[in-house]
Amino acid sequence: MDIANQRPDLDPEPADDARRRTAANCETMQDVRYEIDRIDELIVELLAERQGYIEAAGRIKPNRGDVRDPARIEDVVGKVIEASKRLGLSPAIAEPVWRTLIEQCIAHEFDVFDRETGER
Repeated sequence: MDIANQRPDLDPEPADDARRRTAANCETMQDVRYEIDRIDELIVELLAERQGYIEAAGRIKPNRGDVRDPARIEDVVGKVIEASKRLGLSPAIAEPVWRTLIEQCIAHEFDVFDRETGER
């Protein structure tokens, strides 16, 4: 699924970009790499937005012990697995990627919490 076709607001390239290809109509590795680089840019943009909310959580949570929330972790992973199935992403890719993402976000949230509260 090409998310840029679903969400034009996430497409950093002009619609008339002659280099644009779907996975099915890529003919060269240059085509494939161009599209992967384009998608990576979208992913970085979304992760930067997500990081802003992680930082808000680190600022808002009242206690350091609230930063790691095992029930919320499993809720997020479950939602991601369901979305991956619906959107054609292998859960074998989605789950470990999100678990790693979550752990890195938790570490960042601890840093924000500590900086905001002076704890450690």
